Amino acid sequence: MTLDALVTLSGTHVRLEPLRPDHVFELREAVAEPHEDLWFTTVPTPVTLADDVAERLAKRDAGTMNPFVTRRLDDGRLVGETTFCNLDLASPRTEIGYTWLAPSAQRTPINTEAKLLMLTYAFEECEVIAVEFRSHFHNRRSRAAIERLGAKLDGILRNHRYGPDGTLRDTAAYSILPHEWPTVRQGLLARLTR
Repeated sequence: MTLDALVTLSGTHVRLEPLRPDHVFELREAVAEPHEDLWFTTVPTPVTLADDVAERLAKRDAGTMNPFVTRRLDDGRLVGETTFCNLDLASPRTEIGYTWLAPSAQRTPINTEAKLLMLTYAFEECEVIAVEFRSHFHNRRSRAAIERLGAKLDGILRNHRYGPDGTLRDTAAYSILPHEWPTVRQGLLARLTR
């Protein structure tokens, strides 16, 4: 298996399906939920959703991203998107990012199980040498969630890139390595059984 393969990853609470153009229609309900307006992060809106999906699909076609939709299994609704991004198939390594969830799916088992599914696929099927996570330095909630996964802080990339509002972004870079994966896996499974 490879990080760019069009695979469906299924669990008890969530199914990650390869993104398709027609998912725009199902995702509209998720982006229409009132999202917290945070200056340091971006969630598609009903107006920008089609462009977001098109951009992710273009990156898949270019070989740099493998995007998924996040389907909540108890009601069958699409509640977000996530990706394997910055793909390096030669190494192999990847980042898990460009993730957003509808507020109704936040603080539920959905994100934990989605990360478990993606990390299991990356480490056990694709035998990656590292999985990265990146977040805006000021996004404390995201950074705390990444740390709860068991990822270790590699460092802060200062003036890493411009944000959507034109401000320079410092990026906190984290990773999980293969020898850390069994412990991370146990932690995620324990969180799901609580």
